[in-house]
Amino acid sequence: MSLSRRDIIKLAAIAGGLQLAPRFAWADSHQLEKKDITIAVGGKALIYYLPLSIAEINGYFKDEGLNVKVVDFAGGSRALQAVVGGSADVVSGAFEHTINLQSKGQYYRSIVQQGRAPMIVLGVSKKTMPDYKTPADLKGKKIGVTAPGSSTNMMVNFFLDQHGLKPTDVSFIGVGAGAGAVTAIRTGQVDAIANLDPVIGTLMKEDELQIIADTRTLADTQSIFGGNMPSGCLYVSQSFIDKNPNTTQALVNAMVRANKWIQQVAPEEIVKTVPESYLLNDPDLYIQGLKANMEALSPDGSIDSDGPQTALNAMAAFASNFDKDSIDVSKIWTNDFVTVANEKYPNV
Repeated sequence: MSLSRRDIIKLAAIAGGLQLAPRFAWADSHQLEKKDITIAVGGKALIYYLPLSIAEINGYFKDEGLNVKVVDFAGGSRALQAVVGGSADVVSGAFEHTINLQSKGQYYRSIVQQGRAPMIVLGVSKKTMPDYKTPADLKGKKIGVTAPGSSTNMMVNFFLDQHGLKPTDVSFIGVGAGAGAVTAIRTGQVDAIANLDPVIGTLMKEDELQIIADTRTLADTQSIFGGNMPSGCLYVSQSFIDKNPNTTQALVNAMVRANKWIQQVAPEEIVKTVPESYLLNDPDLYIQGLKANMEALSPDGSIDSDGPQTALNAMAAFASNFDKDSIDVSKIWTNDFVTVANEKYPNV
């Protein structure tokens, strides 16, 4: 008798081999423990969060029997606050937030990846820093991030640490993830910016930015962080997973379909699908951004096995009073739901 991957998962659960234990069923709208779901996201229009938008627009959540409401915030740290505060069920945000939460005694787990590289670019303004030579020139400067405490802030902190600087050597200013971020550079409100496409592409098109760190490719990401670095994901509390395993599976099913759809269609089709506001009045530029980030977008929702440890190492490198040894990385992620989703949807 041959066994499918799903059968193997079931047997392993019976044997106690899976921490998440015995509850993997094909998501069925009649079995969902919770159908109305609120997802908090920080910067929905960013390519970083494109799979979430596609799952919503293409009706993949509805196909799974879910009524999903997506609430957009200025940055990932604000989205995190929403789920911790109880106004959202799920966060579409940066993977490393699961580590930060566990360090505070709150257990959240990444259930499906949207990205396999951070996609964050750090650049300096050619207007206010035309003579930039080395990272030391950032000392005393204002750096724009999507929101203080968000993944863009974390990436800058890690970059500063690599070059002998401290977060207190610069000033961080929240500029959001859209037109406001572009304006912040153009008007001199900030001297440097850590952001994502299409914001970065817009500034590069007008030659307003000098890139000094780029995590849109796997090679550059591995060079900067020393390994695979997971990025955008859906993460939820462990208690949510325990209470709503079928709902969790349904969310992952929808996101895996979205990941695969993005990889299988032309960038021009994506431009026709997303809201016009995502394009910042320049569809061609958005297409360029898609091409620049395609390698960083997850093809199937899974996380590289070394990714969680890389993220933990990065967090420990810059977070003050952070006890790296207190973190159990096995409790901040799982590929189990993704395995089932890929079995159900081998293709879109």
